[in-house]
Amino acid sequence: MLHRLTQLFPLWALLFSLLAYWQPALLVGGKGAIVPLLMLIMFGMGLSLTWEDFQRVLRQPGIIGLGLLLQYSLMPLLAFAIGIALQLPQELLVGLVLVGACPGGTASNVIAYLARADVALSVAITFASTLVAVVATPLLTWVYLGERIPVPIDGMLISLLQIVLLPVTVGCFLNTRFARQLAPLRDVFPLVSVAAIVVVIGIIVALNQGHIAQAGMAIFIAVVAHNGLGLAGGYGIGAPASSGQKARPRTPPWPSKWACRIPVWVWRLQ
Repeated sequence: MLHRLTQLFPLWALLFSLLAYWQPALLVGGKGAIVPLLMLIMFGMGLSLTWEDFQRVLRQPGIIGLGLLLQYSLMPLLAFAIGIALQLPQELLVGLVLVGACPGGTASNVIAYLARADVALSVAITFASTLVAVVATPLLTWVYLGERIPVPIDGMLISLLQIVLLPVTVGCFLNTRFARQLAPLRDVFPLVSVAAIVVVIGIIVALNQGHIAQAGMAIFIAVVAHNGLGLAGGYGIGAPASSGQKARPRTPPWPSKWACRIPVWVWRLQ
């Protein structure tokens, strides 16, 4: 039953987004809960990992490098091409390219977690891509848009430590020391993570209801195309390059991915 509820994540994300759009007042007060909820999600990731998982991943620097290469080549290129093809207004084009030029985040780790892919690899690429974003994000926005968009380096690094590194490290430590005792908690944490990320999506949608209404259907079409093509390209290129079956999810979980990314794109448009 818990597994079935967890696998319906795209449905919960969609329903909660619609609720937040229809009744934003129910969730706008939850802005301060976003960071704690993301930390809770990443703590759950840590509970599914051991130090050996990260040691294994670090012995495959080529796979991490491939993830970074695809993140900062394929995604901004697709974003720019889709924006031009759909003739998006300049502000939406800037937002789409900016998302394409930004590092991966917690949503991608959740998808890897639920898809039973390589969570340690996903976390490692998130960590590495965030560090690289200090240089890559402003450079790519300048290349594609001719605009220099400042990157809040201090805030980005603090968020990386607070939302990713600290909770994952604590969870991994506890799992390494108390694996048997924590087994019941690990069984329910996928559903807890789904609930947390769905609430985060709802809060962000509620906070940006006006922006979403103004953007209209263009935002949905662009984000679906961006993530669908990005996931297809990443899976198609990454799967042959992966030597381990675990690094590849059984099915590309793109519906969950774009359901998360719609509100994130709008959030970054502000």
